[in-house]
Amino acid sequence: MLIKKKLSLGLGFLFLIIFVLAIFCSYYIGKLSQEAGNILKDNYNSLVYSKNMITSLEDMRTAISSIVFNQTENGKSSDYFGQFFEKGRAEFEKNLKAENENITEIHENVYVEAINKNYDIFLKLGQRLTNGTGSNSLYFHEWQPAFEQLKQSIDNIYDINMQAVVRKSQITRHDSARTNNYMAGIGVFCLILAFAYFWYFPVYISNSISYLAEKMRQLLKKMDITFDIKTDDELFVLLQAMNLIENKHFGGKK
Repeated sequence: MLIKKKLSLGLGFLFLIIFVLAIFCSYYIGKLSQEAGNILKDNYNSLVYSKNMITSLEDMRTAISSIVFNQTENGKSSDYFGQFFEKGRAEFEKNLKAENENITEIHENVYVEAINKNYDIFLKLGQRLTNGTGSNSLYFHEWQPAFEQLKQSIDNIYDINMQAVVRKSQITRHDSARTNNYMAGIGVFCLILAFAYFWYFPVYISNSISYLAEKMRQLLKKMDITFDIKTDDELFVLLQAMNLIENKHFGGKK
């Protein structure tokens, strides 16, 4: 095999090691990024929906409380607080719908069903109060407990997703540590291969040339050609030896 081809194969081998290491690192880094993205995509969205529902629920509570305790003389609720209630209701239902489509954790569907059920009760009682057909007794004995139950159901959704974020973050950290170990192991293995190549290939080339240079010295002795070149450069020795042979047989003429 030509030396040029051997050199090409050797350099190709080194580039292959670098390429494999780069692919391996890119794959695992991408995998970790995807896992982190999944946490944000699923659980973080549920946390946002829960927070928005709590905010909307508080707005509806404020509107109903204002209607019940600040009624006009004719017993009708003010238009302002009625509109405020409807605005909170629209926002709540938008986030509730989004949460119904984003169930990802075990038992989360149970909590979502509880929200749907408690919200129906809360809304019916709230509409009675906003229409002026309710009473203080209804407010304290039915609507207020319904509000607390609905809020607790939303808190359950928030808690289960927060726990999932913590759990998945721990898993991601564990996977990250394991990936670092894998990457370190692969990196050490590739370095060993690279050092083995750097040790073997120069030695192989050098030994081959040294062998030729020694054979050339022996040939010059057999031909009774004076050879007194003191150098460690094997290629220079070969060149000078060929010049001496050429000068002896051809008198330095081609």
